[in-house]
Amino acid sequence: MKQMITWRERSLGSPADYEEAQKRILHVFRQYKFPDSIKVLQFVIRVGDWGGCMIVESTDGLAMHKLSTMLPAFSFEVHQVMDIQDAVAAELEMMGWRDSLK
Repeated sequence: MKQMITWRERSLGSPADYEEAQKRILHVFRQYKFPDSIKVLQFVIRVGDWGGCMIVESTDGLAMHKLSTMLPAFSFEVHQVMDIQDAVAAELEMMGWRDSLK
């Protein structure tokens, strides 16, 4: 199952607070190892912003929860996603079924 994880930095306070948070975030993230149950397909950040997006494959809800709570300076959202060609095929199938109803 594909998941899209997005994150954005929480409001932290003064510029000095942000600088310390950035140091801590990078320190923690350098130590993190993705578990085998999470396959990272794409990992990007927004240019000029403190946040980004990751596309992963995983059915391990607990591992996903751990990942989204690792860095409390960020707020995370996790959404199930699918490839567009799969979505369109499913939609066309259901449209055909629906159109066959009398």
